[in-house]
Amino acid sequence: MCGIAGFLDDRPATRASREAVVSAMTEALHHRGPDDGGVWVDADAGVALGNRRLAIIDVSPAGHQPMTSTDGRYVVAYNGEIYNHRELAERLRQQGVALRGHSDTEVLVEGFARWGVAPTLRACEGMFALALWDRRQRTLTLIRDRLGIKPLYWGKAGRALLFGSELKALRRHPDWRPAIDPDSIAQFLRFGYVPAPYSIYRGVHKLEPGMMLTLDAGGEPRLERYWDLRRVVADGRRDTAGAADETALLKELEGTLRRAVRNEMESDVPLGAFLSGGIDSSLVTALMQAESTRPVKTFTIGFTAAGFDEARHAKRVAAHLGTEHTELYVEEREARDVIPSLPTWYDEPFADSSQIPTQIVSRLARQHVTVALSGDGGDELFAGYTRYRWGRRIERAFAAPAALRYGAAGLLGLLSDDVVRGLARIAPARLRPALPEQKAQKLSALLREDDTAAAYRRLVSLWPEPERLVPLAGAARDELRDPALRQRVPNFTERMMLLDTLTYLPDDLLTKVDRASMSVGLEARVPLLNHRVVECAWRLPLSMKLRRGETKWALRRILDRYVPRTLIERPKQGFAVPLAAWLRGPLRGWADDLLAADALGRGGWLDPQPIARYWHEHRTGEHDWSAGLWAVLMFQSWLEQADAAEAPPTVAAARG
Repeated sequence: MCGIAGFLDDRPATRASREAVVSAMTEALHHRGPDDGGVWVDADAGVALGNRRLAIIDVSPAGHQPMTSTDGRYVVAYNGEIYNHRELAERLRQQGVALRGHSDTEVLVEGFARWGVAPTLRACEGMFALALWDRRQRTLTLIRDRLGIKPLYWGKAGRALLFGSELKALRRHPDWRPAIDPDSIAQFLRFGYVPAPYSIYRGVHKLEPGMMLTLDAGGEPRLERYWDLRRVVADGRRDTAGAADETALLKELEGTLRRAVRNEMESDVPLGAFLSGGIDSSLVTALMQAESTRPVKTFTIGFTAAGFDEARHAKRVAAHLGTEHTELYVEEREARDVIPSLPTWYDEPFADSSQIPTQIVSRLARQHVTVALSGDGGDELFAGYTRYRWGRRIERAFAAPAALRYGAAGLLGLLSDDVVRGLARIAPARLRPALPEQKAQKLSALLREDDTAAAYRRLVSLWPEPERLVPLAGAARDELRDPALRQRVPNFTERMMLLDTLTYLPDDLLTKVDRASMSVGLEARVPLLNHRVVECAWRLPLSMKLRRGETKWALRRILDRYVPRTLIERPKQGFAVPLAAWLRGPLRGWADDLLAADALGRGGWLDPQPIARYWHEHRTGEHDWSAGLWAVLMFQSWLEQADAAEAPPTVAAARG
């Protein structure tokens, strides 16, 4: 695990000047790689690569980066892990390649030299973001892993193309001239993150998952997709037509999961797991313990606030599995103290409030281990979210006359939050949603939409029409209404799962885990997102994921073999904080300052009036608007730090 940065610039410059610039860019990522650092420069070609290393596999100097292939053709700066690197190393040895060490970086760069770039990528299982310089062709290629586990930004600054694991590396280049993109502000207010390929800055991009970008000095970037989740889903859905019996499919899934977990447990430094006590983290931990000869180190945090504490569930699962468990109960003040640092670690506005506990549990784990496995990805692959349970009902609702939908929406809208919470308490436990008042608000709103595509868009929106809040924003530009997707994936629930995996998973969940873990020099691995597991999951029929209202059916049946069902079965909770109460209580003064009309109007980015109305309704308890307000607060907090760090663009410049 590392951080990478660099540039390609065809203007004349000395080697020393290029080294100084790339060194500064790389040093901005020191937290991602505190163990070692290096740069490589070809002054004549105008290329500079930098790396900060968190040593995990082959901690010796043989793993130092940037690394050059034995034949001298390729130079790589690489962030990530190739989990099947031992198998690939043996293939290289059988073909006569003499490896100097046992790092996965060396396997990667020698594979490029021996087999070519695309064939090597297809052979790799892992998470990665890398920059590859071809000295023969004089081309730079940027590559991101299939699911978007590791981040990679790129963009032009003058005539230079810059790249880096985080935006803070790009800021260190002397030609960096940031210009906030108002369309990205609107996107952020809708989703709580800026979706790829965009960033908060105009002309600066996130490389999308499964993509390669290649260019030479002075040329235009060429984008190529080497792995396509849409194709995986289409192929998997065809395979389900002639699928084997459920017993055989469960056996295949368990074998694929165990192989992924076993490979991702390889480490030359201490290793553990995040354990919440939910389905996904419990299964990952159970499979780790089954593969281990000693107790696995597990970590969780808890809150004393009612309805927000998963630590007691995790403790029972840990005791049953026999792990070496560490838990930390966090006082509200400790959690709130994390908030001022969030804009620093995320570099652009980011508004998933579970970033707070993720930051704290990463800090806890880093005191004991350098690598931690996580259960992220299970919800998207195995139908874990509440909205998937609604899928069939939503389809039926949109097949009914619009007047009936509007009537139902109106009735829901008349219910107060207290009434909704009371109704939720008397519902069966397996159907009881977390934050029921927010779910009811969303259900009421989506029933007013025109079709299922618009309904999904409303389901995942924090602000339904954020363009109205951003005076300079143009028309919405997200791709959630893509009509071709409906033809390729007719089932609405599966279509939601695919869209979540393409957008919410990499741009929210994986971003959250990457920034939180890397801020303390911790490597987080996600075995459920091994691409072999993803392909296997999409070969299962939907009935093996969602059955009679039970989510993640297949994962639950596998977990039954390791953990008693009584320790797991409870309403889905999520990794949440009592945000609504905090904004009405201890965070109210902070929020009042950032949501004041003069603060909201600064720079002309936001329209204060509608935000003020929502803030009033939230403060008085009339409605829970905490999710949308948190997005505004995170933008305001980020803008304050951006203003302090660099001169912001004018409103007139943004219009250009």
